[in-house]
Amino acid sequence: MNYQPMDVDFTQVDFIVNKYKARKGLLTSMLQDLQAEYNYLPREALRHVSDRLELPLIQVYSVATFFKSFSLQPKGKHLINLCLGTACHVRGTVRVLEKIERTLGVKNGETTEDREFTLETVNCLGACALGPVMVVDGEYFGQMTPAKVDSILQEYYGEPGRNIGEEN
Repeated sequence: MNYQPMDVDFTQVDFIVNKYKARKGLLTSMLQDLQAEYNYLPREALRHVSDRLELPLIQVYSVATFFKSFSLQPKGKHLINLCLGTACHVRGTVRVLEKIERTLGVKNGETTEDREFTLETVNCLGACALGPVMVVDGEYFGQMTPAKVDSILQEYYGEPGRNIGEEN
């Protein structure tokens, strides 16, 4: 999926860098704040941080790619994790995954064009007895079926009156 570059508010990036007094040793904290601001780490923001801290861009990227909590790709406002572990798999999680992918128009690891949802599969969510399990923004939904997908995702959709899976 191709994304348009996000407009980066360099005033906000500067605010974050200044908040940490432009101390190179606090780069991870700066990146955490940038991730919270943009829901991912925009390339333009990383370049600006690199310039402000007088650090090689590769050093900033090495920190940004080392930690799993950072993303260089846009993430949705809502994160969907679907378990593909054995217990969930044998109970039909693949059908649930296919339904989510059809409903949102994305594949595993992708974000909807409106940046409302990011879909990620995981190997275990630690709730095998409830399988198949889906987690949306930290809220667990057990014994998932394809029939439950639309109503659960609709609860998280940002536009009142718009239905999940509806064309723009």
